[in-house]
Amino acid sequence: MNPVKFLSDVGLQSKHAYWGGFGSIVVALVAWIASQGKDSNDKAQSDRWGIFIGHWAPTFFALGLALKQEEKH
Repeated sequence: MNPVKFLSDVGLQSKHAYWGGFGSIVVALVAWIASQGKDSNDKAQSDRWGIFIGHWAPTFFALGLALKQEEKH
């Protein structure tokens, strides 16, 4: 089973994955900005949450590239 073909067959397109990548960058930035000015425990947790979300972007962009290849076939 090809998971990229499956995602393409259910209607996911490369543009959706790209938007997900850009969206995760924005959400990570918002989480980081929201963590500024709070006490140290909340700030550390918010920073970790922002970094976690920020790691989604490369996954979405890689998935977008794989879907783009699938769309060409």
